[in-house]
Amino acid sequence: MDYKAHFDEIATSDERARSRQAGFHAQILRKLKHHIRPGRRILEWGCGRGDLLAGLEPKRGLGLDLSANMAEKARAKHGAVDTLEFRQGDLLDSGVEETFDAVVLDYLSGYLTDIQKCFEHVRTSCEPRTRVYLTSLNYLWRPLLSMAQPTGWVSPQPPSNWLSSSDLKNLLEMAGFEVIHASTSQLFPFRIPLLDGFFNRFLVRLPLFRHLGSTLFMVARPVMKPTIAGPIDCSVILPTRNESGHIRAALERIPVMGKRTEVIIVEGNSTDDTWEVIQQEVAAYEGPLELSYVQQPGKGKWDAVATGFAQAKGDILVIQDGDLTAPPEDLPKFYQAIVSGRAEFANGSRLVYPMESKAMRVLNFFGNKFFALALSFVIDQPIKDSLCGTKMLLRSDYEKLLERIEEFGEFDPYGDFNLIFGSALLDLRIRDIPVRYRDRAYGETNISRFSGAALLLRMTWFGLRKLRFHK
Repeated sequence: MDYKAHFDEIATSDERARSRQAGFHAQILRKLKHHIRPGRRILEWGCGRGDLLAGLEPKRGLGLDLSANMAEKARAKHGAVDTLEFRQGDLLDSGVEETFDAVVLDYLSGYLTDIQKCFEHVRTSCEPRTRVYLTSLNYLWRPLLSMAQPTGWVSPQPPSNWLSSSDLKNLLEMAGFEVIHASTSQLFPFRIPLLDGFFNRFLVRLPLFRHLGSTLFMVARPVMKPTIAGPIDCSVILPTRNESGHIRAALERIPVMGKRTEVIIVEGNSTDDTWEVIQQEVAAYEGPLELSYVQQPGKGKWDAVATGFAQAKGDILVIQDGDLTAPPEDLPKFYQAIVSGRAEFANGSRLVYPMESKAMRVLNFFGNKFFALALSFVIDQPIKDSLCGTKMLLRSDYEKLLERIEEFGEFDPYGDFNLIFGSALLDLRIRDIPVRYRDRAYGETNISRFSGAALLLRMTWFGLRKLRFHK
C-alpha cells in the first residue's frame, strides 16, 4: 500500500471529515495535555496538519509526516509559531537524532509497514526520562469505523494494521520500551455536553468499561539507566520526632551508597530529648557518612521530608524513617533499582515478608491493604503498600514532581501521597521494594490510627478526582 500517496490525497480532501471529528480530536488533545505539560520538547510522528502538536504548547515542537502535502499544510497553518517545525519524514527509514521529553504517535501504528523497526527508530529520540504516548483504534470499534466511512464522518481508509493492546505492548518491548500505562479512552467520541464528560471522564475509567473505549492509549518509557553526570551521591533524609533512642543505631546502620552518602537528620518538634541527642551523636560520630541536622520549621512528616530534600546535595534522595521499623540495611536494594533504571520511583513494601509480632496492628494491616488497593486504582499502577516510609527517587525527578503537585496545595501532611501522586503524574515507573518490617525498639508511634485513616480517605478521594477522573 502506498501510504504516502494516500495521505497526500487526504491532505486535500478531508476537510469535511476533520470538521465533523473536531470533538474526537479535542478529546485526544485533552488526554495528552494531562500527561504532557506546556513547555516540553515534543516530537510527533504522523503530525498531519499539526493541530495536536500546536495544542500541546511545546518549548520545542517537531512534527514529521510521511506526506509532504500534510507537512506543508501544517507549516501553512502553524508556521508562524517560532517553537514549531514541520517537515516530511518517514519513520520507517530512520529516526531523529535530536532528543525530546515526549514522543507522540497518534493513530500512526496502523499505517506502519514494519512496526517494530519504527519503534526502534523512535528510541533514537529518547533520553531515560522521555515518554512515548501512543494512540490507536480499539479493534472492537472496527465495524463502526467501516460504517462511518460512507457517511463522510471518516475519510476512506486504506488497508491497515489492527493491533490489540497486547500486540502493541509486545512490539514496544521488543524495541526496548516498557509500557507504564495501558487503557482505552473515548467511550463517547463526540463533543456533547454532559454526555461527553460522563462517558469519557468517569465510565470509561471504571472496571469492565475501561476496555471498551474507541482509542487504545499507552504510555511507554525506554529501558535505560538514568543519566547522571559523574559518580553518584546519595542523600538520606532521617525524619525524627521523639526518637532519641534510635539516633545512634540509625547512624551505625545506614549504609554508604554511591560515591558519597550524606545523612540529613530532621528533628520534628519532639517532646523528649531527641534534639539534644542528635547534636551529641553527630559530634561524636567518626564513620563514613557525612552528617548534618536541622529542625523542621513547620509540622508534619511532609514538612520534615521537604526540609531535608531542600538541603540535600545528592543525585538520589531517600527517606529513612527514624523509628527504624523498616531496616536501613534494605536501602541498597532501593539504590540498585534506581541506578539500574529498573525503577524510577522505588516504594517500600512492608506487606510481602512476615512481620515481627508487634510491628503492625491487625487493624493497621488491613487498612494498609485497603489503601494500597485504592491507590493502585487511583494511579493505575500496581502498588502494594502506600504508607511505608522508605521511598527513593532521583533529585531531578523530585524537582519536577514539586512542579506537578503545586496545584494540589497543602493536602498531604504525611508526604506519601504527594510523592506517589506526583510520580504517577510524571509517568514514572513505580516499583515496590519489599522490606522486612520490625518491631519498634524505642518509644511509640506518632500516628493516630483513626484520625489518620480519615485523613487518608480524604486524600484517596482527592486522588480520584485529580488523577483517575481528571478532566
